[in-house]
Amino acid sequence: MQPAESTTTRPIELAVPTDRAEAAKKAASHGSGVFRAFLLGVVFLYLGVVLVAPLVALAMETVDVGFAEIVRALGTPTALSALWNSVALVALAVAINAVVGTLGAIYIVRHRHFARGYLDALCDLPLAVSPVMIGLAFILLLGRDGVLAPVLDAAGVKILFSFPALLLATLFVTLPFAMREVAYVLEEIGTSEEEAAVTLGASPLQTFFRVTLPNIRVALSYGLMMTAARALGEFGAVLVLGGSIAGHTQTATTFIHDAIEERDLASAYGMAAVLALASIALLLVLEVLKRRTHAVTRREK
Repeated sequence: MQPAESTTTRPIELAVPTDRAEAAKKAASHGSGVFRAFLLGVVFLYLGVVLVAPLVALAMETVDVGFAEIVRALGTPTALSALWNSVALVALAVAINAVVGTLGAIYIVRHRHFARGYLDALCDLPLAVSPVMIGLAFILLLGRDGVLAPVLDAAGVKILFSFPALLLATLFVTLPFAMREVAYVLEEIGTSEEEAAVTLGASPLQTFFRVTLPNIRVALSYGLMMTAARALGEFGAVLVLGGSIAGHTQTATTFIHDAIEERDLASAYGMAAVLALASIALLLVLEVLKRRTHAVTRREK
């Protein structure tokens, strides 16, 4: 009888710890599921309040004003001039940063020198400094009593409260984006392909256009899209340096500010809707470029 008792009790002794382990796993899974649901709810609530709700409110107010009224308001010479200034600033910022950002990233990553760390830190300065403060700093530099005022007066050049001032402010705030994106990729890919091209007899220009540029093409495009988005939405620096002169130095963002102060809601809502649609289009382009970057990375691995 003893062997029979041992055979009947042994499965029960082995089953008890297994049941406890399964119960513990179910409890842990339930707890993690509840935490994930709570975390997801918090994230969606935050994004809904901070991001989605203002856009929905803007869309509703725009509809209430009426499409015809908004088209009429945006068809005025002042609105068209402001929109044209913003488009021109975006185009120039993208073109200039495409060159300066690429060359600056190559110089910082590929050339080792004692000032490399300082240059690297200076590239991030526009991200840390308020655009309004930068506008004031440029006024102290280029204004009537500024450090460079005698030189500018002698040359007959006027920068403040003109389109060059708007461009200067836009270039400052958009400096890091293309340069940073290209620098990250240059650090990742190393110099082996470029050294191989030089060994095979390629000139520096041939190495750049046939080896370096294809490798950084996606990163450069991503950085330029971020540059365009930043240039389109800049307000503080262009307001201080340009003065928001209607028909002259007014941009789309400062036009919205002035329209709200004048209680011209149709113009304000209409221009804001145009900028929102442009930002959404840029966001979609950024998502496409991001997917291409991930696809290229997976192929390389």
